[in-house]
Parts: sequence; structure tokens; C-alpha cells
Amino acid sequence: MSTLAFQRTPITHHTLVTALGRGRAATFEALRSGRTGLARRGFETADIGSWLGVVDGLDELDWREDLAAYDCRNNRLAELALRSDCFAEAVQAAAVRWGARRVGVFLGTSTSGILQTELAYRERDAATGALPESLHYGETHNTASVARYVRAALGLQGPAHVVSTACSSSAKVFAAAERAIRLGVVDAAVVGGVDSLCMTTLYGFKALELTSGEICRPWDAERAGLSIGEAAAFALLERPDGPARAMGWLLGAGESSDGHHMSSPHPEGAGAAMAMRAALASAGLQPGEVGYLNLHGTATPGNDAAEDKAVSAVFGTATPCSSTKGYTGHTLGAAGGVEASIALLALEHGLAPPSLNLQTQDPALHAHLLREPLQADLRVVASNSFGFGGSNASLVFGAAA
Repeated sequence: MSTLAFQRTPITHHTLVTALGRGRAATFEALRSGRTGLARRGFETADIGSWLGVVDGLDELDWREDLAAYDCRNNRLAELALRSDCFAEAVQAAAVRWGARRVGVFLGTSTSGILQTELAYRERDAATGALPESLHYGETHNTASVARYVRAALGLQGPAHVVSTACSSSAKVFAAAERAIRLGVVDAAVVGGVDSLCMTTLYGFKALELTSGEICRPWDAERAGLSIGEAAAFALLERPDGPARAMGWLLGAGESSDGHHMSSPHPEGAGAAMAMRAALASAGLQPGEVGYLNLHGTATPGNDAAEDKAVSAVFGTATPCSSTKGYTGHTLGAAGGVEASIALLALEHGLAPPSLNLQTQDPALHAHLLREPLQADLRVVASNSFGFGGSNASLVFGAAA
């Protein structure tokens, strides 16, 4: 087996939990009907005057006593996704096929369980400032905690790591998992991302003046900023010669790092275009073979403008595109995994979802934004995820058959 060429890799299961609901069916119904999961609301003690995509009901979730140290909002969100669409059962079946040591866990997150530490700071010792002993930093706040939790909850023994490259995190793990399978490190991999709301995220994006008081409007002439959400999304990748039926295929992946600015994208979208071209090249495809492109599409003025230039340079202006952040909000480190699952739903159902809240497309932006659902025989779709610091990732997916 070649150690150089990208290997077409089957995705044998996937699921997601967002503000739209739990699982693939609830998500697709919202995408098909144009229902948003965003609402004008606060979270905990923070109200930044914005629309948020909150997953309700996490506090009521029952929890395993043997994993009590991992109990935090981020891992509860992960657990809810593991229980959706029988995903945990699919992984356990893969562990039987390949062995628990041959199933890896590759996840993305940006802030992990930082909320747990924020809550612990409210309970500091008045005299010493010491944090309470109930805070289990390594199992909750630490970036690697979500992969450790998922690995333990599923009874896996293979390698596990977390990618934390802001909003490209859970797209990049697809590329990491493909490499690990191709090189024989593992035979299967749980990939995806989990990011939960916290004060650091909400106040941080507010301070950067990236949030909007209105619901996010990607590509709109009057767009004013993003709406923040939380989510968990998982996919199961396996060796191409395995017996499990593919629900879709990872055909290609491209990554780049342009390092233009700590938080602003390259104004010409140079790194974004590089990632898209690399994804197409690894898949052996031409731009015209992609039937739908899920944009990063955050609705900030600079990000949409830079991505539009990159998309127009690579795909031209005919490829149907949309941003699905008007449905889920920008789920940050989970966005790549969420939108990979949405891309797979588009392939399965032959339906590309429209961008929500687009009233008048910015005349300076030229990508072909969908305003209505596009019913088509989709065979190949792509998805973009771009993060702070110029970390860019683009994925290409193919239909199951």
C-alpha cells in the first residue's frame, strides 16, 4: 500500500448534535425546511446581546459513576452524540471487527471543557484563592480531555489525540485519521469535534467585535458578524477492505497554514484556495465535478469576503454553495465535523441546503449562494473550515454508491 497517495476511505457511520436537535434525521429535517436552531438568548451568566445555538438538556443527562471525573458540559455534549443514531454501537461493532487497540480517536475542539474551570473559579477559597478539589482539570478543561473521555466511554484502546486549531480543528482530524489508517497505525477511527459554550468564548468573540446583534447572515450585504453555537459531531472511518457498508466516502483532504494574522484571514484567501486545490488534487477531481460546496461562511465581513475570493478562484461562480451556520451557529472547533455530517446528508438525500437569512447578496461577492434547497443527484460535495491564524482545511466527500 502506498504511503504517499491519499486513500479513498469509507465513512461507515456518522451523527451530530446541534441546536437543531439530536441526530441525522432531526438535522436533515431542519435543513430541508429551513428551520434555524438559533435564538436570541443568554448562556449561564453571559448575555452578549446575540443569537446563540444552545443544546438544551445536557444538565439532565445521566452519567456513569466510573467516569465521574470527566463530568462537564463538553463531555456531556460528546456523550449525547455518542448516544445518537446508535453511534456508540457502531463503534463497538468496529472494535469487535478490528480489535479495541486498532480503533483510534481523533477529535477537534477549541475550548474543550473550560466552562468547568470558569465555574470552579466561583468557588475559590476566600483566603487562599485555591480552586475546589472537585475540579478535575485533566479530565475536563484540558484540551485532550474530550478524546480521553470518548476513548474511555467507548472502551477503545487505540491511539487518541485532539487537534486544536480553532475553527478548522474537526475538519483536520479527517485528514489525520486517513493518514493513520493508510499507514497501518489503526484500522478504524472515530473522528469529529466537540465544542461547548463558555464565558471565554462568548466574551472573547464579543471583545473581538465579531458577534452580531442580529442573526448571522452569511454573504449578505448587511452582514454584521457571527452567531455562536455549540455542537458535537462524530464519524467512523474504516479501512477500505472492511466489511461494513459505507454511508459515504472521504475522497480528499487539503490543509494549509498561511499565518497572515492572528485572527483575520488572508484578504485574498490565499491559504483557503491552497487548501481547496489540495483537497481536489488528493481526490483526483476537477472543480467542476463538485456538485455542492459547504462554505465556512461565518457572516463576518472579512471572512466571507476572503472566502469568496478563494472559492471564485478555485471553483468559479457556478458551483452551488451555502453556509449552514444560519442553522447551527458557528460551532467553532466542532464546525468541521458538523459540516462534514451535513455534507454526507446532502449526498444521501440529494439535497443541498440553502443559506438562511440571506436577503441581498453583497454585490462584491460572486459565489453562487443557494437561496432555496437544491434537489440534485449529488455525487461529490466539498466542505471548507478555516480557523484563526490562517489554519485552513477543505474536505471532499463522495456518495455511498
